[in-house]
Amino acid sequence: MPLRIDKPWRPLDAQSVAALPGQLGVFQVADRDGVVIFIGFAGGRSLFGLRSLLGEELAGRAEGAQFRYEVTQQYWSRYRELLMLHIADYGEPPMDNIESLPAGLGRLSPAGG
Repeated sequence: MPLRIDKPWRPLDAQSVAALPGQLGVFQVADRDGVVIFIGFAGGRSLFGLRSLLGEELAGRAEGAQFRYEVTQQYWSRYRELLMLHIADYGEPPMDNIESLPAGLGRLSPAGG
């Protein structure tokens, strides 16, 4: 499995969200230009997993937002890994994660892309 989520972006709209599985996992939200603005996870306390969390994102995002996701039972470690990768790539977390970074987030130095 690649370190970075390599799935294509999907439009963050009602139809795409309704088709999501009610499973645990991680996701990225990007603006219309493909710039990642938020990394999140659907954990054990998410009522309908990815579907409900991305439904919340849909309600609070501007038109044109996009998302991609990964189903995983290891959502917490994968979420932290994606945050660390983003910081390694861009020097800072996504803008909507800045206020809520998990404590003790480490550093990653991935080789290559």
